[in-house]
Amino acid sequence: MNFFLQPLTLLTFFPLVGILILFFIPNERKDALRWTALIVSLLTFGLSLWVLAMFDASDPNLQLVAQYNWITVAGWNIQYYLGVDGLSILLLLLTTFLTPISILSTWTAIEERVKDFMIFFLLLEIGMNGVFLAQDLFLFYIFWEFTLVPMYFIIGIWGGPRRIYAAIKFFLYTMAGSILMLLAILWLGIYGGTFSVPDLIAQHNIPVNVQWWLFLAFAAAFAIKVPMWPLHSWLPDAHVEAPTAGSVILAGVLLKLGTYGFLRFNLGLFPEATVRAAPWIALLATIGIIYGAAVSYAQADVKKLVAYSSVSHLGFVMLGLFALNSQGVQGAILQMINHGLSTGALFLLVGMIYEQTHTRELKVYGGLWKVTPVFGPSITSGSRRSPHSALSWRLFIFCICSRRCSLVLRARLWMRSRNMGMASATSTGAKLRSWFPFLSSSFGLVCIQNPSLR
Repeated sequence: MNFFLQPLTLLTFFPLVGILILFFIPNERKDALRWTALIVSLLTFGLSLWVLAMFDASDPNLQLVAQYNWITVAGWNIQYYLGVDGLSILLLLLTTFLTPISILSTWTAIEERVKDFMIFFLLLEIGMNGVFLAQDLFLFYIFWEFTLVPMYFIIGIWGGPRRIYAAIKFFLYTMAGSILMLLAILWLGIYGGTFSVPDLIAQHNIPVNVQWWLFLAFAAAFAIKVPMWPLHSWLPDAHVEAPTAGSVILAGVLLKLGTYGFLRFNLGLFPEATVRAAPWIALLATIGIIYGAAVSYAQADVKKLVAYSSVSHLGFVMLGLFALNSQGVQGAILQMINHGLSTGALFLLVGMIYEQTHTRELKVYGGLWKVTPVFGPSITSGSRRSPHSALSWRLFIFCICSRRCSLVLRARLWMRSRNMGMASATSTGAKLRSWFPFLSSSFGLVCIQNPSLR
């Protein structure tokens, strides 16, 4: 009983309760299925807040640890080992926060096989929570691979016209890198006598020449998931074909599994190899930043535009991580959270407009400001963010990506964004609005294509 009441175990597997309830609800009762999944996801978010309340931010060690012997065979000691620290608590909150929002976005968008969709989505939440909490490499790998299956079906069943192609491409890319990581995990477990990540880091006895190959094996899996250039080609297809909820979770959380893996495992387990690889990772990250921004500029499909901009933004995260200093790592973590929130909001907005217009072509969005006047004034609140935050930069990116927007207007809005971002918000209302300015500002820039405003 103590095992199931342990906070991290309860948080990780609580969505199973919803899945069991969903099995007993008839397929025809779609609203009941939706409400059940939504309530369970909200309760899971509440559990994450409970874990946050118990978390001691002044303690750098693992907290609320759940550690039990699980599998002992042929000298292998595999443990059920969960723990939370300052990195995983942030990503855990991001996951449990975006999940109910994503489910809510499917209320009218998903009409076929609603029960199956909700079951897969709650299974995906279990896998994502487990990845961020697992402290045993073998357990981590199980959760890591587990996330592939629900997302594969979410894209493949409820996606767009090319959903099968996108789902298979997503699965094959991720699986190819994961096989290399599995081999490295097995080597570490045999060599170190344990799969416990804290124990392996404490031993610090991996030969330097071996570290390099182990680093590459882990990096292959994580670089595909980020994704880093040139391993990014699966991402635009997956985003374009995935339903709105799938795109929100894919961009908001699943891409962070890769950056989390680099920070948790590569930097901790292979320090010498990390120093050796840092210049090359930085080079690839820089190419990804420039490439992602340039390609997003040329896109006519707004969803593909956001997908390529994610390649650029995650390049900044990788650049910060492999700066190998505290400022870079802290900035990378902040950018991970910022990107998860802002890009999740972007895909929600894209999905909302798509449901009304049934197109994602930027060229048909001219005059949207008049039809949806809330988006226009919200540019002001969106610009209140610091010019160094991901949300304010997203505002600028959407401006330059609106190809029909005049150069003069682009320049004016960029200067306005910078000037207003430097002014601090003093009122309580302004502070509250600054949390999610992007929810209402992203499409405002697309709406500026109105010819009367040029």
